Amino acid sequence: MSDRFQRLLGDSPARLLLRLVILSLVVGVVLAALGVEPYDIVASAMRFANRIWGMGFDAIDRVWRYFLLGAVVVIPVWLVLRLLNVGRNRF
Repeated sequence: MSDRFQRLLGDSPARLLLRLVILSLVVGVVLAALGVEPYDIVASAMRFANRIWGMGFDAIDRVWRYFLLGAVVVIPVWLVLRLLNVGRNRF
């Protein structure tokens, strides 16, 4: 079971946590250099949720479009990265 969990995460939980902490720090520095604050992101998410609530069922269409727009980019990138990692691990 542990091997499946490790394969799912791509690394041991401790190393994954360390990588995520370091990546979060790097992204935080870049966003701070661009003048983006965490409260801006939270406020934007709250405005988005309020707009969805206010629009009613028309919001479902908008969320679906956001999902599809993101999925068109995220899924192929994830698939390519996983395939490259699988190929690298075999040698």
